[in-house]
Amino acid sequence: MCSRRQEEYVWIRIVVLLCLWDCSASHLSYSISEEVNKGSVVGNIAKDLNIKVQDLYQRDLSIVSSYSKKYFDVNLQTGNLFVNDRIDREELCAHLAKCSLTIQAVLNNPMTAHRIEINVVDVNDNSPAFMENMFVLNISESSLTGERYLLPVALDPDMGSNSVKSYKLSQNEHFSLDVQSGGDHGVSAELVLNTALDREKQSVITLVLTAIDGGKPSRSGSLQIYVNVIDANDNVPTFTKSLYKVRVKENAPPGTIVQIVNATDLDEGINSKIVYSFIKRGNFDPSKIFELNAETGEITVKSRIDYEETPAYEVRVQAKDQGASPRSAHAKLLVEVIDENDNPPEIAVTSLMTPVKEDAEVGAVVAFITVSDKDAGANGVTTCSVVGSAPFKLKSNYKNDYSLVVDGPLDREHISVYNVTIKATDEGNPPLSSIHVINVEVADVNDNAPKFTESVINIYVKENSPVGSIIYKLKAVDPDLESNANIYYKLQESSQRNVLTSTVVNVNSETGEITSLQSFDYEKLKTFHYKVQATDSGVPPLSSNVTVNVFVLDENDNSPSILAPYSEHGSVNSENIPYSAEAGYFVAKIRAVDADSGYNALLSYHLSEPKGNNLFRIGTSSGEIRTKRRMSDNDLKSHPLLVLVCDHGEPSLSATVSIEVVVLESSADMQTPFRHVPLKEDSFSDLNLYLLIAIVSVSVIFLLSLISLMAVRCHRTDASFSRYSAPMITTHPDGSWSYSKATQQYDVCFSSDTLKSDVVVFPAPFPPVDAELISINGADTFTRTQTLPNSEKPKAPNSDWRYSASLRAGGVMQSSVHMEESSVLQGAQGVLVQNWPTASSAADAEGGEVSPPMGAGVDSNSWHFRYGPGGPGAPQHLKPGPPLFTHRQSPSPPL
Repeated sequence: MCSRRQEEYVWIRIVVLLCLWDCSASHLSYSISEEVNKGSVVGNIAKDLNIKVQDLYQRDLSIVSSYSKKYFDVNLQTGNLFVNDRIDREELCAHLAKCSLTIQAVLNNPMTAHRIEINVVDVNDNSPAFMENMFVLNISESSLTGERYLLPVALDPDMGSNSVKSYKLSQNEHFSLDVQSGGDHGVSAELVLNTALDREKQSVITLVLTAIDGGKPSRSGSLQIYVNVIDANDNVPTFTKSLYKVRVKENAPPGTIVQIVNATDLDEGINSKIVYSFIKRGNFDPSKIFELNAETGEITVKSRIDYEETPAYEVRVQAKDQGASPRSAHAKLLVEVIDENDNPPEIAVTSLMTPVKEDAEVGAVVAFITVSDKDAGANGVTTCSVVGSAPFKLKSNYKNDYSLVVDGPLDREHISVYNVTIKATDEGNPPLSSIHVINVEVADVNDNAPKFTESVINIYVKENSPVGSIIYKLKAVDPDLESNANIYYKLQESSQRNVLTSTVVNVNSETGEITSLQSFDYEKLKTFHYKVQATDSGVPPLSSNVTVNVFVLDENDNSPSILAPYSEHGSVNSENIPYSAEAGYFVAKIRAVDADSGYNALLSYHLSEPKGNNLFRIGTSSGEIRTKRRMSDNDLKSHPLLVLVCDHGEPSLSATVSIEVVVLESSADMQTPFRHVPLKEDSFSDLNLYLLIAIVSVSVIFLLSLISLMAVRCHRTDASFSRYSAPMITTHPDGSWSYSKATQQYDVCFSSDTLKSDVVVFPAPFPPVDAELISINGADTFTRTQTLPNSEKPKAPNSDWRYSASLRAGGVMQSSVHMEESSVLQGAQGVLVQNWPTASSAADAEGGEVSPPMGAGVDSNSWHFRYGPGGPGAPQHLKPGPPLFTHRQSPSPPL
């Protein structure tokens, strides 16, 4: 209890001293060896602090320290600082090179503290010592000389020169000692094998290791060492080759044998049993690629081998025996991968200049192409070309770099996009190839002029058409694009017959519609032509022209005009005939013209007679008035006739002329002011000569054709006509009649007084043509209906044909050249022979023949009727037969 209080008192004084440390006056330092005897004087404090010895007691000098033991104290009478307790440096400063003790000398009145540092000097008071009592070392007898074995280190708590400085080994014939100095870190010892060991001679070797320090006198410590000589695996495995080289094809299947390594060991038993293994070096692990049989040394393929990834492998193989002290050997395996052609060429388009103008020159660059092949050698050598007939080719720049260039003319209108196929092929066996398609667009240039759908355009316009009507729409096409294909139309100004084209028609510049600027008159303007230009909007613009022919179609807008006999308006012409005139006697000839053309100018003549008068008839197409029979006493002496001249237009227009026929008893009394007798000309003009030759030639050809046709008809059997139906003429109650058959019907014009029977039947069938119905009403109206095939419809007559002035004036020339369509009724068979339009000449005196009307065109159709036996003008070679027409009520002369 008292010691505890003393300790507390000491600590309080220390704290106070530390607080009053600023009043400390000096610092003292002493040295003393450890392990000195108690009472040994360290130094005189009073002298060193320059304090009187008498003041030490008065000021109550005391020694204060923080150690658990009071190692020092002071003699107040002498002022000497002496050792109060045993000082052990190894206890106070273990493992430290310098050891010092710090204490405080405290004086009161006034209180002062003086720091005193005492260096403890080491003395060699400790001997080196080993941690183990003995050390056992197992060394194989096969160990080679020079092998080293590290020995345990001896420890010495002393420092400096008193620590362990060297080792010593007991005398022996196998080992020596190698001492290595570590400087401040001490020394170490290694056991070196000087001679080979033989376990059979000495299985255990005992050695003594002595550690000696550097003190004076020196101290030492020893260790017993036991060396056990082990029967060693003294034969190392040996490979048959230190370096193996092998070649393996890439993509070899797993399990393919690469190489079999072999190593041998001269030992016996377990020391000769060898185990093979791979040695991993760096990041390459051979076990991921190859499989190694640890017992047989067979190396096989484990995973995919790719030449493009690794062209060669360096594999380290270890052969290790199974002895107690295993020994091993190493061998190197170089695996060279044989390249296979397993990579097709790769085509890359590095730059594509598209679209390409269609006027690009030959050699213009379209794209840059690079070809690569991962394979090596010939497998990586490639050739590249364009496949197909595209106008492009490849131009080699450098090795595998190519340029795709234009190799021919381009036409966007023909092909706007080319799919250029590039094919690259390597030289492997078998060769591999790849295809790349490049889409090359062709840009349009204005290289095509507008083209009209027709080279010449014919337009047919009816006369009297309204002004401003669209008569045609032009269409021009341009295969170019966008503005190059925008077409504008323009009328090319021209003058025809002193008429400017621009005053007749107009062309819409955008739509191409042609509109009329005036109403056309066929009789004044039959045809005209002009040119229209179509121009595109390209730069520079291109254009083309088309000729437009306008044909004015005739309309039936002109009535027939009577040329002969001429009479003033309201007057009646007179003709005289003798009482003795026979049937067919020529009375007069009506001549008329029509300013229209074609069917509109095709005239027919009709005689309107009073009822009961059947004395006269008129040729429908010739206009000739003849007697139908001889005169009788019951006939009147004066016969007024009304002749109706009709055209064939739609609707039909007509004109009338009145003729009074006077019957005279004697021919000497006849005066026919309107009948003209042909006068003989003294000489023929050239025109008449040519006309006569033409008439004779045509007549001969017509007669030959007629004879040939009739000869063919005569050879036909009666059965060949059985398929034709019988014709029929029907008389209606109102006085009109109609004629119909299953084949074709012709226009026949009779007066209402001529036919009074109900039905007139043809006894024999007719050849089949299209049906037609003709009706003449009692009111002198004429109706005609006819249907013809399109191929047999008459063409438009030549509008340029007109009668000569002599004919217009009623000249003496009565023959005409016209187109004739006749039907011949043959004998008892009643066969209708139809002759399609031919040139013929009709004489005024020939009975039963119809000649064309005056004013009809050359292309006009007319009819020529021939009657059966007994009728006027009948052919002599026809056999007699029954009458062609039968009347039920009263007989009438044959038609």
